Amino acid sequence: MRRETDRTMDFLDEYRLRPDPADPRLSVAVTGVNEAGEPVETRVTVERALTLFLNSREIVTMMTIGDHPEYLALGYLLNQNMLRPETPVTGIDYDDDLGVVVVRTEAETDFEEKLRKRTQTSGCAQGTIFGDLMDVIENARLPATPLRTSWLYALTHKINQTPSLYLESGAIHGCVLAREDRPLVYMEDVGRHNAVDKIAGYMQHHAIDPADKIFYTTGRLTSEMVIKTVRMGIPVLVSRSGFTAWGVELARKAGLTLIGRARGKRFVALAGAGRLIFDQDLAYVPDEGARHRRKGARAAEDAE
Repeated sequence: MRRETDRTMDFLDEYRLRPDPADPRLSVAVTGVNEAGEPVETRVTVERALTLFLNSREIVTMMTIGDHPEYLALGYLLNQNMLRPETPVTGIDYDDDLGVVVVRTEAETDFEEKLRKRTQTSGCAQGTIFGDLMDVIENARLPATPLRTSWLYALTHKINQTPSLYLESGAIHGCVLAREDRPLVYMEDVGRHNAVDKIAGYMQHHAIDPADKIFYTTGRLTSEMVIKTVRMGIPVLVSRSGFTAWGVELARKAGLTLIGRARGKRFVALAGAGRLIFDQDLAYVPDEGARHRRKGARAAEDAE
């Protein structure tokens, strides 16, 4: 595996990984009627089944939009603690017609034992964590990376201005790997955990150093999201959505900086707040456009 440098991880280069909103394989036009009984055409996100094998053992069938199956498979196995980062992967084979991806390794694994111990999480489509889910939290050694609020505002603004499948057809989550205020890798999928796993697989394949990175998600900051971010070694997790109590508790135990409800000028830090550097004058931060706000967020703001 090669080590990516900051020079090669360029915003314009790596952002090509995001799903193309115009790709007909990822969304389709559907005709219906609106609230006035008028005919309308809208685009809806496509989802398809992907079955993952580790060597000859079938592990799981996931519903996904179908892009980057190799990154998704590798990241899933890493984030579910079924492969360790140091485990040599000898190959990843994908068959589009069958909807099957096979990750091959010659190293001994204990995935059979992990499969017997599983925890259903709050993830989309019944996310699952295999093995002892607290191991990663108890053994976490995340760097105390500072976060400038100027980076945070610039980052969320850039993400909101990027064409996406979410804006085209909705019903999808996005995740972004960033450094300071610079988005590096953008992934989307119907399940937020799938989008996370794609980035985890990308980081593993390209040997990306997580120590100075920021992870952004449109999904809720649940225990599963926190555990996966900590497992990837990323010290900062940001979301436009809210928190769960256990997600906050685990973030504090692991030393993860946890920021939620990041919309426009607003955000709330419930873990790692001491690492924030408040260097941004809020008078120069634009409000989030209505196109990027979810209905619940708009209603809450209109009520204030």
